[in-house]
Amino acid sequence: MQIVPPLTALLVKTLMATCRVVKVKGEKGDREALTRSGGAAVYTTWHQRMPYFSHYFRGRKITILISGSRDGEYAARIAARLGFNNVRGSSTRGGTKALRELIRTIKNGGKGGFFADGPQGPARIAKTGAVLAARDAQVPLIPVVWGADRGWLFNSWDRFLVPKPFARIAVCFAEPLWIPRNVNIKDLETYRQLIEDRLNDCARWCDTQFGEERPWRKDEKE
Repeated sequence: MQIVPPLTALLVKTLMATCRVVKVKGEKGDREALTRSGGAAVYTTWHQRMPYFSHYFRGRKITILISGSRDGEYAARIAARLGFNNVRGSSTRGGTKALRELIRTIKNGGKGGFFADGPQGPARIAKTGAVLAARDAQVPLIPVVWGADRGWLFNSWDRFLVPKPFARIAVCFAEPLWIPRNVNIKDLETYRQLIEDRLNDCARWCDTQFGEERPWRKDEKE
């Protein structure tokens, strides 16, 4: 249905605009990395924490990699209405062309965005797409996560989190990583694991600003 993406985008914009960021960690490192790179960067976050970044990163003209599936088509239309550019494909399967296109955008001074464990998991297991893009484009790789004092937690594969109206938000930028151009396969895995660890550390920090860490494993009993 053609009306679904614009209505969804409007709902997301309206809801996210009511939320308020009350704590930010690591913002200085983000600014310094962007200054050093001339504004180009690769951002990565967990798929669970997608929603609020549609508002927080508005205006940054980030290009994101979205699945080439039918579901991805709806996501791409919604993302476009939220102010994001997108290329279609997977960062791992059949997405080599899309990844190359995204890397070209970043090399030309743009910003790329990756959902580290998207589009279908496993949850909290980072893929290598963001690391490869940052290496090939020679730009900083910046893990970033948000948390909220209240939100809806869905029983999806990653326990998708949507902040409730007027939620208070905490944002965490992990220390940016610069991936050497000549990194070998073994070291590539080291960087992938480092991104995974830093995203989890950020998620834990954000959540504990308002209480306990949010669950992220699907509850099979629900």
